Amino acid sequence: MNKKVLLIDGMALLFRSFFATSVYNRFMYTSNGIPTNAVQGFVKHMISSMEAFNPTHVVCCWDMGSKTFRTEMFDEYKANRPAPPQELIPQFDLVKEVVEAFDIPNIGLAGYEADDCLGTLAKSYSQEAEVVILTGDQDVLQLITENVKVALLQKGYGNYEVLDENGFYEKKGLTPSQLIDLKAIMGDSSDNYPGVKGIGEKTASKLLMEFQTVEGILENIHSLTKSQRQKFEDSLELLHLSRELATIKCDVPISCDLPLATISIDRTKVMTKFEELEFNGLQTFVSRVC
Repeated sequence: MNKKVLLIDGMALLFRSFFATSVYNRFMYTSNGIPTNAVQGFVKHMISSMEAFNPTHVVCCWDMGSKTFRTEMFDEYKANRPAPPQELIPQFDLVKEVVEAFDIPNIGLAGYEADDCLGTLAKSYSQEAEVVILTGDQDVLQLITENVKVALLQKGYGNYEVLDENGFYEKKGLTPSQLIDLKAIMGDSSDNYPGVKGIGEKTASKLLMEFQTVEGILENIHSLTKSQRQKFEDSLELLHLSRELATIKCDVPISCDLPLATISIDRTKVMTKFEELEFNGLQTFVSRVC
């Protein structure tokens, strides 16, 4: 395939960039008092990834608010997460303006998470292109297929752990699709859903290696230890709920025709936006991709 699509998890890059500098109270305000630390870090990550993966097309996906179909299913979903810092809030809209200046599509849909948009577009684009998903969220690894790789952000700029199907299997001993059942069983403290109480990652992985799926485990529940059997029986409803919460939807009603995502950067347009936002140190980054 001569087409390569870079799908960017915008929220992952923005949050990572914000906390990388805010811990030192470096918010990089404009003369109008607008903080830009997260947006500037985002731009560095975006350009570094374009340089590293040399895509022909780029799309950026976003969350569109905290209320989604998952919070409707389970009130406690992500309820343990604090509100975003005040300095980050104005940067949510600002970063999309910067992405637009690069003529890169911003994609998001109320009621769904960025992950669901990433999954939907990856499934669509993989029919005609190689797809690389850039994220810091390991949940996205479930989207790996023959033509879809996931690049996990590492420390610094331009450093990634890139996993394909073989790489994921070597890392986890499971297939990418089994990650959904793994999360369903062990739960997720970050997303705040329970799974099977008392069953951790090590045991869950071992059971999936032996029985393949949640259904396979339940069909062979008599083969489990008495303690394991009791834990599954006590948590059946939460197990199935957790699997629904863990599953990234790949049929979200969004679209972005691939030609719209073709890289075509107008350097003057980008520089005008940078001057408006007083991004005085980023000019050299832009020259690396246009």
